Amino acid sequence: MNKVYPDAASALAGVVADNQTIAVGGFGLCGIPEALIAALRDSGVKGLTAISNNAGVDDFGLGQLLTTRQIKKMISSYVGENKEFARQYLAGELELEFTPQGTLAEKLRAGGAGIPAFFTKTGVGTIVAEGKEVREFDGEQYVMERSLVADVSLVKAAVADKAGNCIFRKTARNFNPNVAMAGKVCIVEVEKLVEIGEIDPDAVHLPSIFVHRIVVNANPEKRIEQRTVRS
Repeated sequence: MNKVYPDAASALAGVVADNQTIAVGGFGLCGIPEALIAALRDSGVKGLTAISNNAGVDDFGLGQLLTTRQIKKMISSYVGENKEFARQYLAGELELEFTPQGTLAEKLRAGGAGIPAFFTKTGVGTIVAEGKEVREFDGEQYVMERSLVADVSLVKAAVADKAGNCIFRKTARNFNPNVAMAGKVCIVEVEKLVEIGEIDPDAVHLPSIFVHRIVVNANPEKRIEQRTVRS
């Protein structure tokens, strides 16, 4: 089975559709699948629920899909640098399910592992727990969180072999492995593609069983939100 596609648009073809739930890797602009996000924008699909730590910035990353109004709901832990994200939410134009960052990571991991829900102390006694089951274990209160499963996952890796075994680079790993696991279909954007067998099995961060399609983007832009240097 050939998992390698010639470009991002063809990798998304026949997979993405209106009203889907899309999980996207990255933290800020670090480790985001730039080419796949741009191709998703250009596909014109709408009514999306996007699961991601945040929504990039106004003109890059998932922020592009907010500008084009293709996202109807965000499940995320941070609004941060994206003014349009904040504006749409405050204006009632965008649904937002705020989730503590560690809880979001575990919701994705649990979804990929086939675990429907779990209990956590995070959020007990706050608005995060509203409408959710709270149970006592060993004298402590825990809130039940449902796991997340996406129709499609878009992931960024540094290196992959043609089977889909992936290696991430340092902090660019962030949410990407959990996002990959949670997707019914996982599409990975990589900077370097190698032959099967070239990656040491002990070096694999994401096994090929989670990967369905691969596209190479050898020269991503890799923007930085705020570059700070000493004078």
